Amino acid sequence: MRIYLYKGGSRLVGKSGVGRAIEHQEDMLHRTGIYTTCTWSQPADAVHLNTVFPDSVLVALRARLRGRKVVYYGHSTMEDFRNSFKGSNLLAPLFRRWITFCYGLGDVVLTPTRYSKELLKSYGVQRPIHAISNGVDTGFFAPDEDARARFRQRWQLAEGQPVVVSVGHLIQRKGLLDYIELARSLPQVRFFWFGWTDPTLVPQEIRTAIQSAPSNLTFPGYVDRAALRDAYCGADAFVFMSHEETEGIVVLEALACGAPALLRDIPVYDGWLEDGKNVYKARQTEEFQDILTRMLSGELPSLAQAGREVAEERSLEAMGRKLQQIYQQEGFQTVESEEKKQPAAGSGLSGRYLPQLIRHTGRD
Repeated sequence: MRIYLYKGGSRLVGKSGVGRAIEHQEDMLHRTGIYTTCTWSQPADAVHLNTVFPDSVLVALRARLRGRKVVYYGHSTMEDFRNSFKGSNLLAPLFRRWITFCYGLGDVVLTPTRYSKELLKSYGVQRPIHAISNGVDTGFFAPDEDARARFRQRWQLAEGQPVVVSVGHLIQRKGLLDYIELARSLPQVRFFWFGWTDPTLVPQEIRTAIQSAPSNLTFPGYVDRAALRDAYCGADAFVFMSHEETEGIVVLEALACGAPALLRDIPVYDGWLEDGKNVYKARQTEEFQDILTRMLSGELPSLAQAGREVAEERSLEAMGRKLQQIYQQEGFQTVESEEKKQPAAGSGLSGRYLPQLIRHTGRD
């Protein structure tokens, strides 16, 4: 079986969760014996799309004309678009209409969690929607004492110095403002936030908060995945205060590395991350401060092993097998049999897809 994994827009999403998800798809497909290509010159059974830029729409339409199945990954929702970049709240309703149209071009829509699946259904997406984790490389992201030592040496951390790590774009939706306040409330703890966002896209409130952050909080910027693994392994706790997610790949990476996790109690984690079983959860900053203090002091038991088990259930191998099951369930056929279904030359965008384009564009 061959999959055309379209990577258009990678320059824009390469440092985001969507960019990481594309890498994971390629890896999990290879691990399960599925060949991937990044060009139209080779035949493929299906096309994978991960972004909602206009070029992806054109690729989806071209795939249809060639008789190829379209797999659209629903990484984005209106809810996680809000409180992100300048003007995002104003544009959120339009963004919802746009992504509903984009996802409607897929023969099947894949989204990371049951929570995001229900959101897409509520938008009116009429295609079959499957919840499948973006997965995590549990071989690379794994507990490693050498990685822990590298991280602590890199940042000249004293023996016994408690360390807390978070990862994400420098945006409000990720809980950055709350994280800064958490660091300010615990001056004896060293905090790190890994991630970078173009300052021109960030509201002034966020830029001001970063500039006035307490001295025990460090912003190393964007780092490669090896440095990020070292950070997870070197942390005494991973704290993720995001207000909205479709899954949270960084959560899976931290759990895979055995980092005890404290997350905001939001619906996306319901059914797979349980408070007091494999992670700890909190709602308000004061509650985060209390639970984190007890985690670092040893008053609360470590849930690192249970968290690692959650990550192992979502390994790239396991998700690759699940992806194959979805292909079979949706009746994906071979290139040879699909080739016969190609429309005649010169059919253009008439018939089914031009009316769909008009219908979706005018949709509430």
